[in-house]
This record gives sequence, C-alpha cells and structure tokens, in this order.
Amino acid sequence: MPSNVTPIIVTRDLERLARFYTGLTGGTQNTRIPEDGPAFYLGLQVGNSELGIVSDESVELGSPGRVLISLEVADVDAALAQVELLGGRAPAPANDMPWGQRVAHVTDPDGNAVNLTTTTA
Repeated sequence: MPSNVTPIIVTRDLERLARFYTGLTGGTQNTRIPEDGPAFYLGLQVGNSELGIVSDESVELGSPGRVLISLEVADVDAALAQVELLGGRAPAPANDMPWGQRVAHVTDPDGNAVNLTTTTA
C-alpha cells in the first residue's frame, strides 16, 4: 500500500509560488505538466517529498486557516530572512520550542500559513 502524501497548493500565480518555495527550501522542479507552454502543475522536490503547485485562475485567495505547511530547512533564521524578499510575510522572529525545534511562523505570497522549522535537539 502506498504511503506517500503530496501536498498540493492551488494558486493564481504558479511561478511566484514556485519561486517562493524553491527559494526557501532549495527544492528543485522535478515535474511540469504540460512539458511545453504554460504550466498547470509543478512538482517541487523538497528533500524526500514532493510539493505540488497547481495553477487555477479562479481560486479565491484569502485567509486560509485549516492547513499549515511545515518546511524543515537547514537554518530557520537564514530562511526567515528570505521570506519577504520572496514575496511572503514574516511577522515575527523565530522561537526555540521545548520539543527541540526552532520555528518561524510565516505566510507565503498567497497567504497560506507556513512553519519554517529546524531540529535543534
């Protein structure tokens, strides 16, 4: 039985979100559908996972609140410094959590909640 889960973000601006997530994670594009012309789907290889991004001009952007994307990065503080340069928002500094992670709460350019995490313990 398969055990992979691929989160997929739907956006009006596929290229902008791809730049945001590859810029924060160092991920690389491993899937593009279709291969030629405007993309409908981009799959980004981030570590051993794929993050999908789908283009849909009719999607309503707003303040999502039921899904949180958690990205493990090598250095939370270095990634946090890139968030606004990549079009996201970083309203507060990173914090050390008692369970052994350093975490920053940010939003991507579409307003999706994102946790940047680094394991510290």
